[in-house]
Amino acid sequence: MATENKNLSNYDKNTIPNAKDFRFGIVVSEWNDNVTEGLYKGAFDALVDCGAKPENIIRTSVPGSFELIYGANQMHKSYKFDAIIVIGCVIKGETMHFEFVCDGVTQGIKDLNIKYDIPTIFCVLTDNTMQQSIDRSGGLHGNKGVEAAIAAIKMIDFKKNNSKYFSE
Repeated sequence: MATENKNLSNYDKNTIPNAKDFRFGIVVSEWNDNVTEGLYKGAFDALVDCGAKPENIIRTSVPGSFELIYGANQMHKSYKFDAIIVIGCVIKGETMHFEFVCDGVTQGIKDLNIKYDIPTIFCVLTDNTMQQSIDRSGGLHGNKGVEAAIAAIKMIDFKKNNSKYFSE
């Protein structure tokens, strides 16, 4: 669990691999766009800060968080990416809809990580309130989009540097 009032989005660029030769796909949910746009901006800016070329960061949008799975699957099939980041925001309401969407998206992204040899990075906020989401998309608790971008770069590096150990 994240420590209260701690910004986990700070990173030391000297410890992050240079992303200049990497291609990224980013799928962004249009639902709760006041949050998802902040997450996207955080991810995009962090990727560029770590050397990614803006033309190597391809964005597509889908209506809601549940559709992130389909959008990411299409990106996996249609383009050559080194990593795909999915960005969404689901806020708890009065019905079970929250639990079903969160579980479905989580399992779907897990399935994409198993199906494809390209990391799919989970950046879907699942908060109880809009304020919690705002605090995690550029507010008090940093920007989870930044954290997803750094995770994507590190996973690409992991794959490139460890593939010799995992090949048959």
